[in-house]
Amino acid sequence: MTTVAVTDATFDQEVRNSDIPVVVDFWAEWCGPCRMIGPSLEEIAAEFEGKVKIAKVNVDENPDSPAVLGVRGIPALFLFKNGQVVSNKVGAAPKAALKSWIESAL
Repeated sequence: MTTVAVTDATFDQEVRNSDIPVVVDFWAEWCGPCRMIGPSLEEIAAEFEGKVKIAKVNVDENPDSPAVLGVRGIPALFLFKNGQVVSNKVGAAPKAALKSWIESAL
């Protein structure tokens, strides 16, 4: 499974109503650190297939979802479990650190 593109319109359906935990990556095309972690998130999505969904929200095209969650800097990662935020982190990190963060929150 690859990452899932999520919009403001599909946020509740894809994230809050998901039956598995969801990591939401708030990003933008112009953001260097966002582009740096993109490939790692794709790999993690494949490795955690069926256990965790990796969703990506482009903040330029979808301003409502990040505003509701108070996103001030990107990349911003939020881990949702049962429709609620259980953990979040801001900034780029190596793949191993991202995996560790996800595993510790599950």
